[in-house]
Amino acid sequence: MDAHRSLKSDNTLRQPEVVMAPERLGAMHQNRVSFVRYLIRQMAQKNWQVSQHDWQLSPEGYGHAIYRLETQQHQYHLVVFCDEISDEERNDRVIAEKWDVTFALIQGEVDQALLERLRANVPLQEAGRNPNSALVLARANKSVRVFDHLVSSLAQGEQPDPQQLANVGYILRTTAVYGNGKFGIADFKLLEDNPDFHQSFSAQMCAVYLLREFSLDWVHYLAKQRGGDKAATLHRSLQRYLGVGNATGLGMAPYLINHPCIVDQWMTTREQALGEILSQPFDSAKLPQLTHLLTQAVTHLKQVVTINDHQRELNKQAVEELAAFSHDVVSLAPEQTHNWQVVVEQSQKMSLETQEIVLSCVMELYPEIADSYQEQMNCDETLALASGKKVKDLMLLLESRYRWAIDTDFQQPENNYWFWYRSQDKEEPRLGVRGEEAGEERELPLDVGRQVYRLYGALLKSESQQTLAEFLLLNPQHRGIAKRAWTLGNKVMGDIQMNVLHQGSLPMHLLRCKLAVFGATKFDPRSDRWVQVTFFQGAPLLDEIHDGEWLFPILPSSEELAGQALVGEAK
Repeated sequence: MDAHRSLKSDNTLRQPEVVMAPERLGAMHQNRVSFVRYLIRQMAQKNWQVSQHDWQLSPEGYGHAIYRLETQQHQYHLVVFCDEISDEERNDRVIAEKWDVTFALIQGEVDQALLERLRANVPLQEAGRNPNSALVLARANKSVRVFDHLVSSLAQGEQPDPQQLANVGYILRTTAVYGNGKFGIADFKLLEDNPDFHQSFSAQMCAVYLLREFSLDWVHYLAKQRGGDKAATLHRSLQRYLGVGNATGLGMAPYLINHPCIVDQWMTTREQALGEILSQPFDSAKLPQLTHLLTQAVTHLKQVVTINDHQRELNKQAVEELAAFSHDVVSLAPEQTHNWQVVVEQSQKMSLETQEIVLSCVMELYPEIADSYQEQMNCDETLALASGKKVKDLMLLLESRYRWAIDTDFQQPENNYWFWYRSQDKEEPRLGVRGEEAGEERELPLDVGRQVYRLYGALLKSESQQTLAEFLLLNPQHRGIAKRAWTLGNKVMGDIQMNVLHQGSLPMHLLRCKLAVFGATKFDPRSDRWVQVTFFQGAPLLDEIHDGEWLFPILPSSEELAGQALVGEAK
């Protein structure tokens, strides 16, 4: 199938070979069912309250701060520690041992004894041991350039240079946000019945959102310490523009392979929401909103600063194509347009980046439909084979769903070029060149394509009427992949259709997919193995929280900044 033909002529979902193609996953953008959007809606609709509970920072900005979050059911606290580190110690890689900021999201009260325990362990991150009441453990570093510019400008009673903020887009960037039982903190099982954080990664997203509030309070506090009464408050629109940065490397990629049922649920949920929206009768009254979103996307892409030449060209191409698409959409005649799928089909000859942006924009037109899918992102991860099946049944499934794997010649060196392993010091996934680098004996079983290829070869040598139970009894090495292939082959969105061992495979596609599901924006690949993004950029501030649209963050115009009155006093 042509990679650019993504929508079928009827109202069914897009096909797995289209949606799960790595190049398309690597073009995904935030949408209404992304985790950050879900979190903000929850906070707005359920009237969650956040307050600055404790502020014990020195005049230089070191010490701790605690924020209290009160929901309808529970109370939580974000405990933040700020430590002085040298520029040489400020490292975004997982090998770092010191950070500007470390923090934890705690369920329940934080008394003095718990605070002291957190003070002794949270700054150590992986090396510490934290209480089970900790839902999230994380760390972040300053963007020194933005941080210093903000404090210096505000202390002098001046607003910062907006372009300096646009070049980065955040004050703090996280380098790891841990949940789900790592290093002694609460296991996700404990949150399954929690009305606040039962959705995957919702606690982590909340901790990052609260960190954004801290980052703004932090620079205001330091500006006040230096400038006294003349210190200024950052323009509200610039506060909204600043999010939280994130530096993500290879460690995130294996998640999409090791949790196929969850990934299937995420992608299927998005596709079902999208399919229902695209089947809605065309409504020309919604065209102004669509063109506004497309224009905002164009402005956003123009403002994205990236060191990656390829991403810069993709953004440039998308800007040109979105402008043309927006022009063509306005001229559509309602009598010739039955539904929104016909509208979106106008973009299918354009780049994947443009196609995915258009889909995210169209989803905003029907929030009531998109939001009705927001509670469907969790699932059972059990992998199982149906009883009574025979060799021929599994062969037919592989030929239908895993053609991308069984048609790959794994005898060729380029299809076995890489091996994945876990580093001994930080237990983080790494890539090595097979036959050239050490660690091959510790290879991780992320080679789904190769395993399916070998399974299919073994099935071909077996009697087609043989039961799968008998086959696996004789070939126990294929039991795991057989259960996975059968489970995922019978779901709408199966495995990512990518041979991760191929010499030309790009882990970046996997990183981009997961980050888009989370709700990241401003993708800036720093290599083919790690990327910088921004979370909550453009999101409402805590004292104005709402469940509206903030899809593509853009820098406030000079007119908006010139005409905007300063709100409040410096903190």
